[in-house]
Amino acid sequence: MRFASLGSGSEGNALLVEATSGTTTTRVLLDCGFSAKEAERRLARLGCRADELDAIVITHEHTDHIGSALTLARKWSIPLHMSWGTARACGADEANVQLNVLWGDESVAIGDISLLPYTVPHDAREPLQYVFSDGSSRLGVLTDVGVSTPHILNVLSGCDALVLESNHDIDMLAGSRYPTSLKARIGGTHGHLNNDAAAAILAALDRSKLRHLVAAHLSQQNNLPHLAQAALAGVVGASAVDVVVATQTEGFDWLAL
Repeated sequence: MRFASLGSGSEGNALLVEATSGTTTTRVLLDCGFSAKEAERRLARLGCRADELDAIVITHEHTDHIGSALTLARKWSIPLHMSWGTARACGADEANVQLNVLWGDESVAIGDISLLPYTVPHDAREPLQYVFSDGSSRLGVLTDVGVSTPHILNVLSGCDALVLESNHDIDMLAGSRYPTSLKARIGGTHGHLNNDAAAAILAALDRSKLRHLVAAHLSQQNNLPHLAQAALAGVVGASAVDVVVATQTEGFDWLAL
């Protein structure tokens, strides 16, 4: 199994996960927060075409995650997977797409990938985050979450790779020009994780198998890559440069498990 990002941040998010078993290869796109043209361009950068996708999986209905998912699903007959609440919120329940409804903690098989959805607190209709597995390795993804829960820690413990939100620096957000209401939303229990909160989650996990650590969904206004890297690296006792940063413009290149 390997994974790469098309881009990560408030202007668009998408993560490509690929698993190969024998002669078959499965490719799943997690979120598609870009225009169809831009998503296809970024997929091509990673050596993948939209018509090679076996599924598009959606975390929630916010624009930077749902983007052109319905458009690509219709254009290339790609199955869409999401919660019922997300489907209702984005109109997928009434769109001409192949919709597969997901439920928290109920694993589904997509080709060579086992997908485990799990529930998180975020200001969306029925948000889900995911763990991907090829039977030997596990990739955990956690973005767009306001606060940790025991369930999150249980699900993500023992992963071989983590894509973990480090959205903002507390002081930078407090000193920003954002309206008070927006600051409260971002920093609230249904908003986004700050660097310290992300580090606390990481510290509470079983990290015995962890090989890849990615800081994701960084705010371009209220965070800096080196701050996110330092916060997470301090937990695992690694150099800051060992923490991969998923950028808005480039995402990150393939990481193999």
